[in-house]
Amino acid sequence: MNRLIIILFLIISFISCSEKEPATSVLLNSNWEFAKEGDATFYKATVPGVVHTDLLANHLIEDPFWETNELKLQWIETENWNYKTIINITKEQLSQENIEIEFEGLDTYATVFLNGEKIIEATNMFRTWKADIKKITKVGENQLEVKFVSPLNFNREKVENYPYKLPSGNETVDLKVSPFTRKAAYQFGWDFGPRFVTSGIWKNVKINTWNTARIMDVFVQTDSISNNKAYLTAIIDVEGTKSKDLELLINLKDKNEINRLNTISVKNKKGAQTIQQKIEIENPNLWWPNGMGKPNLYGISIEFKNGNQLLDSKTDEFGIRTVELIQEKDTIGTSFYFKINGKPLFMKGANYIPQDVFLPRVTDRAYHKIIEKVVKANMNMLRVWGGGIYEKDIFYELCDKNGILIWQDFMFAGSLYPNNAEFLRNVEQEIKDNVNRLKKHPSIALWCGNNEIEVAWKNWGWQQQFGYTKKDSIEIWNSYKRLFNDLIPKTLKELDSKANYVSTSPLSNWGTSENFNHSSMHYWGVWHGKEPFKNYKKNVGRFMVEYGFQSFPSMKTIKKFASDSSLSLQSETMMNRQKSYIGNGLISKHINTWFEKPTSFEDFVVKSQKTQTIALQTAIQSHRQQSPHCMGTLFWQLNDCWPGPSWSILDYYGQEKDAFNTVKENFKSIIAVLNYEKNEVEIISDLVSNFKGKIAVSLVEKQSSKIISEQIFFVKSFSKTKLKLPKIDVSNSETFELKIVLKDSANYVIFTDVVRITQ
Repeated sequence: MNRLIIILFLIISFISCSEKEPATSVLLNSNWEFAKEGDATFYKATVPGVVHTDLLANHLIEDPFWETNELKLQWIETENWNYKTIINITKEQLSQENIEIEFEGLDTYATVFLNGEKIIEATNMFRTWKADIKKITKVGENQLEVKFVSPLNFNREKVENYPYKLPSGNETVDLKVSPFTRKAAYQFGWDFGPRFVTSGIWKNVKINTWNTARIMDVFVQTDSISNNKAYLTAIIDVEGTKSKDLELLINLKDKNEINRLNTISVKNKKGAQTIQQKIEIENPNLWWPNGMGKPNLYGISIEFKNGNQLLDSKTDEFGIRTVELIQEKDTIGTSFYFKINGKPLFMKGANYIPQDVFLPRVTDRAYHKIIEKVVKANMNMLRVWGGGIYEKDIFYELCDKNGILIWQDFMFAGSLYPNNAEFLRNVEQEIKDNVNRLKKHPSIALWCGNNEIEVAWKNWGWQQQFGYTKKDSIEIWNSYKRLFNDLIPKTLKELDSKANYVSTSPLSNWGTSENFNHSSMHYWGVWHGKEPFKNYKKNVGRFMVEYGFQSFPSMKTIKKFASDSSLSLQSETMMNRQKSYIGNGLISKHINTWFEKPTSFEDFVVKSQKTQTIALQTAIQSHRQQSPHCMGTLFWQLNDCWPGPSWSILDYYGQEKDAFNTVKENFKSIIAVLNYEKNEVEIISDLVSNFKGKIAVSLVEKQSSKIISEQIFFVKSFSKTKLKLPKIDVSNSETFELKIVLKDSANYVIFTDVVRITQ
């Protein structure tokens, strides 16, 4: 009897031991402390976080955004910082075959120690860092330390020993390290924000455990759509530790809750492998951008099994859609436009920058709010600018759900970069980490190599400014091509064969009129070129990627960073806030062109916003009027990373400037543009179907208005039509206003505009 009990016990024990837990991830974001290198006192730290926010939370510094505190806090970037915590490892965790630590983001130069043993040396803010810790962990308490070296200290010798100086974005300090540092460039200072060179654990820390095999990535690629059928490929990256026959179960779910099950036999092996499964879907619910239809999403779930034992599982969403970038010679020059599911689409949107200079402060709620604003403003595309970051997953998930296409820059902007093998290997892994993370999103329309580097090399006079020899120039240009014409596109194509890529933006420079017939354009004639707003009308490229005009945020926002004594353009605070070399003078010049001279600082602020609305309306209407010559308008910029004057239409706190409503109206599917000199109005439609409506034009006089024209109009899908207006007798008025109202067949107002005319 006793022998039978022992045998049963051994059998139960064997079964218990053989039933391993599925793959798990546990956050390690709690109970961190930090200190300046050399200091014995540690303070409470927040993870995710950065040293500036930790210093602020512990009342060791004043608010970095208040008055001129930016200038007083530059010492932080020159120091090294240490972080530490105790992690508790359970017996169950340690019994798993594999246990690793994962840092989703380390900013930027960090050495990680576990129980005194070095496990990670991080050199890139944009990469994920992992280490196998099975052999050096123990049940119970384990000491985890992260030691950060200042980017200035880490790269000083590299900068000083490099054979020539490298242009470096908007850095104004003597030691310019940003080209050598794989870190968000705007944190070194830009013409819209401050210089705060951060360090810290800026994303989640996790412990991952798994047995036999796990799922690394899941990507459902749309191969083609034809005859009411979608042809897809499910691409599943897995990692294993031993040879074994396993099964992958693929389950798809559409909005009708219809499940489609596929089971794949997998010959598991040690290391990484990719498994592909072809899928066909009848009558698919396609993903469409905002304004074209619904952004339909499907669900996918993957289970990795060893018999009845679940090893790992993943769930995600994907959209069925095709995106084509059309760059072809045509009767005008060289086209640049997008086709979504085979249909051309005029892109309407903005350039997006990080929402805070201290990135971990951006909450999920902030992401929800800003994408809600994007939808409210009738946008269908955002450009994630190359001087910021590859955004958090939630940003792209919200764009997926709301039909917002993404022009995604790789993180290179306004600089030249070193050409050594170590730097290129670092970049290659950065590309892999981020493309693998983001390629699954139907919102991703385009990957762009860099922001303004090629146009700078060819037109900004860097060769003369930095004294490059002919040999230097050849070497620099070859290095540029190696990075942006070879390494990045080759790596991208290996990871996503359907991805669209351009090496740089813009592809045409605004210096010559012929360039407006070719490819993408950043037009800064109005601003850097100090041209009048009317020049927006005659300088329209094939796809307008950047243009804009500054304004100040509201007085409510200004009073959050400035005392009453600083409320003047000449105050030290306001002079430091204005990061553009011509900012306040140019705003004043254009205010005086359109309005009476401001009588106070508050009046200047109000009129700066009104002036910005005129600039953006003039530009956007000109771009839409000249379709299909122009097939996209993305103004600079949507948002701010701190409170101050900038080109944004949403300030740092998410408050709408006057220009927000102007953009919202002029990005509507149907708008009307008045040409007073020709006595006509042009109606422009981006609707997917034909439209019949009514237009009324009124003369506004003091507190009343008088209709001078009322007509029925018809405009075809994605088309334009012009209507004649009667001649208006306003000979006694130097300035007057005309109001335009468009209504649909149900008499619902769909567009309004008030045009101020000066004779």
